[in-house]
Amino acid sequence: MREALLAARARTLRLAQDFRAALGPAPHLPYAAELNPPLWELGHVAWFQEWWVARNAERRLGLRANPGVPRPPALLPQADAWYDSSRVQHRMRWELPLPAWADTQAYLSDTLEQTLALLDELPPDADDDALYFFRLVVLHEEMHAEAAVYMSQSLGIALSESDEPPEAGGFGEIAIAAAEFELGRAGRGFAFDNELGAHAVVLAPFSIDAEPVTWGAYLPFLESGGYEDLRWWTPEGRAWLASLRQRTPAGLRKVVDGWQQIRGGQWHAVRAGQVAVHLSAHEAQAWCRWAGRRLPTEAEWEWAASTQPGFRWGQVWEWTASRFEPFPGFAAHPYRDYSMPWFGTRRVLRGASRATSPVLAHARYRNFYEPHRRDIFAGFRSARAEHGPLRSGV
Repeated sequence: MREALLAARARTLRLAQDFRAALGPAPHLPYAAELNPPLWELGHVAWFQEWWVARNAERRLGLRANPGVPRPPALLPQADAWYDSSRVQHRMRWELPLPAWADTQAYLSDTLEQTLALLDELPPDADDDALYFFRLVVLHEEMHAEAAVYMSQSLGIALSESDEPPEAGGFGEIAIAAAEFELGRAGRGFAFDNELGAHAVVLAPFSIDAEPVTWGAYLPFLESGGYEDLRWWTPEGRAWLASLRQRTPAGLRKVVDGWQQIRGGQWHAVRAGQVAVHLSAHEAQAWCRWAGRRLPTEAEWEWAASTQPGFRWGQVWEWTASRFEPFPGFAAHPYRDYSMPWFGTRRVLRGASRATSPVLAHARYRNFYEPHRRDIFAGFRSARAEHGPLRSGV
């Protein structure tokens, strides 16, 4: 647990240094709906850790803890007024008189020191309840680190960690027999509230791509006029398409000898074998219609990932056909805003991306974003019913 806390913080600070080198110690960025101010992100990570560990008198109760238990003051005065994401509206975060870089860094250091001291007080055989909030703050910080990588892409900031896009291996598709299994998690260990509620799911026979769709498969759809031919798009996809200034995948442009996509503020050639990335759910669905395919459900994705040795995942987050909804018997965990406010408005993604920490990358993890988002490292794989048509247009 100590190693995980230290590793998460080390990555946070590396990314912060990259941002500082590019933007200066007090960056003033224009408002963007998908981003948070970089200094706010850092302070929020420290505040979240202090709120749920050092300031939480019921931290050893785990899921039984009362989220509203009175808390002592924060180490940094006004921290609650600045960094509580449940109360500070997104637009307001851009207008707050946030502490300077040095003070924010000191807050990060002080809160981590508190957390490690409290962790050291636990017995070696501490149970899941006693460890719950320590695990939560690690995963929360790693999520914000991944969000920082997305932000760097939006802002054109080069990072010290690798941004080389993954290559696919051309492994075709996998035929999967009918099956019944339990979707959702059960048992010991840490799980987010939206992952719990294991329930039986019956799957009809289907086939699914062994790996995510590549640019070599996706670009023919673009080049054949797929973004102008509205028959491939859902009504929601058509409305989204009409809002675009340029009808191409995010950060993509045509040049004399092919296509390029921007990474870290520089244009790089797109290779056919690279996994297609920065695609919205609308684009994924349109390609599937054009190719005579469909998106897999999250149940199909999880079953394939859990049972098929040839199923390659982890290159990009993968859009599924499933809306983000609670599993049966859902009960919100103490961090009430993690899942509950977003049910019905997001789409489930499965897998992981190159920016995802290994502690978050497992086959049952449910990521969720609005279907129009393209700033995240998202792609997709396709599926078909066993009796469905073979892939066309590729």
